[in-house]
This record gives sequence, structure tokens and C-alpha cells, in this order.
Amino acid sequence: MKIHTLTQSQEIPISLEDAWKFFSKPENLNEITPPDLEFRITSGKPEPMHDGQIVTYKIRVAPMIWNTWVTEIKAVIPETQFVDEQRSGPYKFWHHLHEFESTDKGTLIKDKVNYALPFGIFGDIAHSLYVKNKLNQIFNFRKKILSEKFG
Repeated sequence: MKIHTLTQSQEIPISLEDAWKFFSKPENLNEITPPDLEFRITSGKPEPMHDGQIVTYKIRVAPMIWNTWVTEIKAVIPETQFVDEQRSGPYKFWHHLHEFESTDKGTLIKDKVNYALPFGIFGDIAHSLYVKNKLNQIFNFRKKILSEKFG
């Protein structure tokens, strides 16, 4: 299994407390996810975010093809970090660390996603031809929306 890594960081001009309030609510994921994925949360919206929380989604992975994605929230340290880890879904492995750090200008948000695709060599080909670029598009969309929303 080949593990791929995507990293991104962005500083937004809001307090650490406000950044945490926004990112710790699963329902806000829809706002920062590209519309073409038709992202829908189907369960797991209780507040506050907590270790062991299960969140389920439906996403459109291709025209007319929907996938159910189940993640578990882990390693929650309020206003510092949390992890969403896939339990079932489109990836063979998905571990997304979200980190938050107060700065002089607001909050630095860091993402580190380690992921692997199913289907062996076919998954590697799909990664090269589609998945890597699609994930970069998703995270670039998120960066754009956060800049627009928070300045």
C-alpha cells in the first residue's frame, strides 16, 4: 500500500477561538467543499466535537456515482488539533490531522492528510491521473472560501 501525503497551511485573520468554533462543527464542511462533490452530512453533528464521534457523509465521486464516507473524530485537543480518520469510504486509508495555532495576525490552520487508494496498481494510476489533482483542487477551493469568508 502506497501512502500519499497532502499538506497545506493557511493563516486567517480570526481568533483561535473563532477558528475552532467553525472547524469543530461538521456541518461547516459543506461550506468549504466544492459544489461538484455534492457533499452531504447524513449523521454525526452533535456538539461539541469529541473523541470517538462518528460522522457519515455522502459524496459524489463521479457523475451518477455516490459514495458513503464514514469518519471517526480522534485526538481532539480543543483549539489545538483533531484528526478525522476514515472508517469506510473511497480510500483504503485516510488520516487527516487538522492543527490550529494562534499568530499575531489570527490563526494558522495546518492540514496533513495521509491517504492510500484501493486497487493496487490501478489505484496508483488513478492517483496519478485524477485523485492527486482532485484533492489539490478540493483543498485550494477550501483555501479560497476561507479567504473570502474570513478576509
